[in-house]
Amino acid sequence: MSSYVFGLLTALVIAWIATPFVKKLAEKVGAVDAPNQRKVHTRIMPRMGGLAIYIGFLVSYFLFVQPIEETRGILIGSTIILLTGMLDDKYQLSPKWKLLGQLIGTAIVVIPYGVQIGVVNLPFGGELDFTSGWLALLAIPITMFWIVGVTNAINLIDGLDGLSAGVSAIATATMAVMALIMKDTVVAMYCFVLLGAIIGFLYFNFHPARIFMGDTGALFLGFNLAALSIMGFKEAVFVSFIIPIVVLGVPLWDTFFAIVRRIVNRKPISSADKGHLHHCLLNMGLSHRATVVTIYGISIFFGASAILLTQAKAALWISIIIMSILLFAIHMATEAVGLVGRKHRPIINTYRRLKIKYNATRRSH
Repeated sequence: MSSYVFGLLTALVIAWIATPFVKKLAEKVGAVDAPNQRKVHTRIMPRMGGLAIYIGFLVSYFLFVQPIEETRGILIGSTIILLTGMLDDKYQLSPKWKLLGQLIGTAIVVIPYGVQIGVVNLPFGGELDFTSGWLALLAIPITMFWIVGVTNAINLIDGLDGLSAGVSAIATATMAVMALIMKDTVVAMYCFVLLGAIIGFLYFNFHPARIFMGDTGALFLGFNLAALSIMGFKEAVFVSFIIPIVVLGVPLWDTFFAIVRRIVNRKPISSADKGHLHHCLLNMGLSHRATVVTIYGISIFFGASAILLTQAKAALWISIIIMSILLFAIHMATEAVGLVGRKHRPIINTYRRLKIKYNATRRSH
């Protein structure tokens, strides 16, 4: 356990030391974020802070992480993703160029280094083996879709000081705990190192932030979380298909309903708006810091649920109960904050109509 602590602390200290230098570099090269109608901050802020996370992570990686095939692949792929993010923070790349960089990084980790979906155990018996037969043809596209999707999901929630970094830290810590439970020392050490680098940067990124992580950090963290979820849980038992989704619950939840919201409102899926989870909480009257802490709490809830699912792997009914509670909680929270829209709240609106009808009936008697 001491090696995990040393790995975390090494990454933390180096990222903490590197962040002020990265801040000066971002200002010097013009990698700054100007305020606009979609953004919450009101002054020009340096971004590209993800470079400090990468520096802290990289040093600790070479000191503590076992360089097996998969971890080397994730490191190379995430470096390409990082460079893509740095270019975007500086030059504002078009979506197609950003996607190209993501696809190149993802293809490297998936194809030559073999970080791919493996065996998915189904809840009521049987399994889907993506390592052989015709399903093997789907392993690469499904894995690439997952990694690119999660990479962009982390980027989408990067809208408040410390939000994306904090949520990523909680997801990383959750994966570290589950890797320890599953005795996967390589994934556990990788997670501890990554977690340390995030915490070291978060000191400067929490509200009021002195630097943003930018696409440099959001894409880098999203890519690592997606790849680690495949590497760590590709051949787990029953909940293997569900655990990565639960671990990354907040960004995936926000992204899914952002797509639903735009479809309902007949807008392009790629269009930007101010309807994300953090925007909704701000509109409800929460302060900047309270909104971030609330989403941290939701992330911890998802993380704890994922750990419970891991421990309940032998009891199907327990897993079903946990997932049912999770799904109901997600739906009610979605309606309560208006994530799709105030008009699209079927359970709440139905309850209100029934309550009005019940009160009218009582008055008539």
